[in-house]
Amino acid sequence: MSTVLVVEDTMSEMELICNYLRESGYTVISTSDAKDALAKAEQQKPDLVVTDLVMPGMSGLELCRSLKKNPATQKLPVVVCTSKNQDLDRMWAMKQGANGYVTKPFTKEELVRAVRAVA
Repeated sequence: MSTVLVVEDTMSEMELICNYLRESGYTVISTSDAKDALAKAEQQKPDLVVTDLVMPGMSGLELCRSLKKNPATQKLPVVVCTSKNQDLDRMWAMKQGANGYVTKPFTKEELVRAVRAVA
């Protein structure tokens, strides 16, 4: 099964996302920092990234842009998981290279469906 890199700065949200993915058969790598995620994406070669948008330091949009610019990670699918639920937020994330978009609060089914759709 696939390996998913989860990038989320809120610990309770990270635990929830990681548990849902593990229960669905995925191997999970996690970090609360987008800059660390860039390094993990190159070193550990996950099959997919699930990221929040609003994080300290580097945002999920910046992370997405950086992943898509790097030849080593440019084909890596990215699912955004965020509380930003406006059409403009979704459109902007897709323009930055996101492949999927899930808004919080979400169900296990919504998250897994989004991951499977782009994996």
